[in-house]
Amino acid sequence: MTLPLDQDPLDDAVAPPSPPRRRVVRAAIVVAFALGFLFGAIGFVGFLSQLRSGELKPTRNADGIVVLTGGSSRVADAMELLAGGYGKRLLISGVHPTNGVSEISRTLPDSERLLTCCVDLDRSAVNTRSNAVETKRWAHERGFRSLIVVTSNYHMPRAIVELSHEMPDIELIPFSVIGDKWRDEPWWFSGPTLRLLLSEYAKYLAAEVRVRLAEVGLDLVPEASAPPADAPRKPATASAN
Repeated sequence: MTLPLDQDPLDDAVAPPSPPRRRVVRAAIVVAFALGFLFGAIGFVGFLSQLRSGELKPTRNADGIVVLTGGSSRVADAMELLAGGYGKRLLISGVHPTNGVSEISRTLPDSERLLTCCVDLDRSAVNTRSNAVETKRWAHERGFRSLIVVTSNYHMPRAIVELSHEMPDIELIPFSVIGDKWRDEPWWFSGPTLRLLLSEYAKYLAAEVRVRLAEVGLDLVPEASAPPADAPRKPATASAN
């Protein structure tokens, strides 16, 4: 039997089926999401391991104390450390522009003497990054070489990232404040607390990436609120407000 002249014998061979391109792309996306979720979960566990579950007094004194406002009892705990002689002066960073010593003294009536002698108020900072910028200015103007950092336990990892980036020459001693939510129930049983932790974890990752890029000369998000270096500003002393 002879084949027609226009027929190729290879046409009768069945080619092995190739997976559709769409299926390959879909599988690659699923794998990428799975790996991203896995690494994110591992990172979240590492983030949680940095959070202290109890308040521990600093093991030694420091030149100064800085408290980052924004959480319950942070300022009160920082004032207790100042009263205990753990630092020479206290910077309250992130004070609302309309607040002064009178508003603070109303909530801490037993600390009026310390407020008038040993406390400085920073009203310029609006976020953790600007907290670090203003704290650096304050510490360098005072000649401080070590600081106790007071903030909530969930906020401490990001605060240390920002502060250590701005002040690599200053020793930072963390003092984590434990809020009532942490004392009342485990975070995994509380929806609001879990959402807070996930939000803070995302901010922490963003800060880590930005700081690492800045260390190699890629400052993708420059601090717009920082004043020029030739125009220093001292935080106001509490007695002047």
